[in-house]
Amino acid sequence: MAVAEVRAFNRFYTGVIGVLDRSYLASPYSLTEVRVLFELATGPCEVPALRAALNLDAGYLSRILTGFDRDGLVTRAPSSRDSRRHVVTLTSRGKSVFAELNARSDAEIGALLDKLSPSDRSDLVAAMRKIERLLTAAPRAYLLRPLRPGDIGWVVNRHGVRYAEEHGFDQTFEAMVARVAGEYVENHSPDHEAAWIAEIDGEPVGSIFCVRADDRTAKLRMLLVEPSARGLGIGARLVDECLRFARRVGYERMVLWTVSGPAASRHIYEKVGFTLDKSTPERRFGRDVEAQTWSLDL
Repeated sequence: MAVAEVRAFNRFYTGVIGVLDRSYLASPYSLTEVRVLFELATGPCEVPALRAALNLDAGYLSRILTGFDRDGLVTRAPSSRDSRRHVVTLTSRGKSVFAELNARSDAEIGALLDKLSPSDRSDLVAAMRKIERLLTAAPRAYLLRPLRPGDIGWVVNRHGVRYAEEHGFDQTFEAMVARVAGEYVENHSPDHEAAWIAEIDGEPVGSIFCVRADDRTAKLRMLLVEPSARGLGIGARLVDECLRFARRVGYERMVLWTVSGPAASRHIYEKVGFTLDKSTPERRFGRDVEAQTWSLDL
């Protein structure tokens, strides 16, 4: 099924960007030839390096360069480092041709993006970055940011889904999270409360809230990290950010309420110095759980 979906997307996208046209960008050149011009526009390049960068067959690349030479787009000369190798350089005409093709490409992509709303454009770019990262196994970078419109709904939804799938909680848990999140928005005190969303490739993957309990005490609430983002240290970073904020605004103590089960969260709490004050068996969220209260002197 996944193979069929990927192939279907490939057919769709190659049609959208005109790869199947006999000439690319209404030019006499193919997509591959334009890609070669793009590489050469960054500066002179030895043929072996050019072939490796584009993963092209040596004979195919040679034919392309011969055509470019004939059209006056490139010059080829022996490398100063190794006379057996040739360095390819765009001529003035080659640079002019590339600049025109590059402008056409920008215009075409711009026209596609103009059809989308700003949020849809952001989603599209984030999805493209994610595809690139997954297919190249690139390191996963994340950022922490303040709340934006729509984040509260995401926090409630993901808590409901995650705790149902991982702990068997019913919808009363999601309802509790909705109440806590709603109270945060309605009674928010910017000088004493804050919240953060962890994000990868433009998509939320984690959350944490620092909420006022009283003048001396803050509450750590709604810590969550999606399974796809675990193992990157996001949970520990969220807790550290929450603690730094609490200390900065003058709280003397932080408390949190949770249920036994999420081992990763418990490890984070213990590592930064939280101690378990109370553990009580209760019937909550359709399950028998151990309700726990933890605290940390700041």
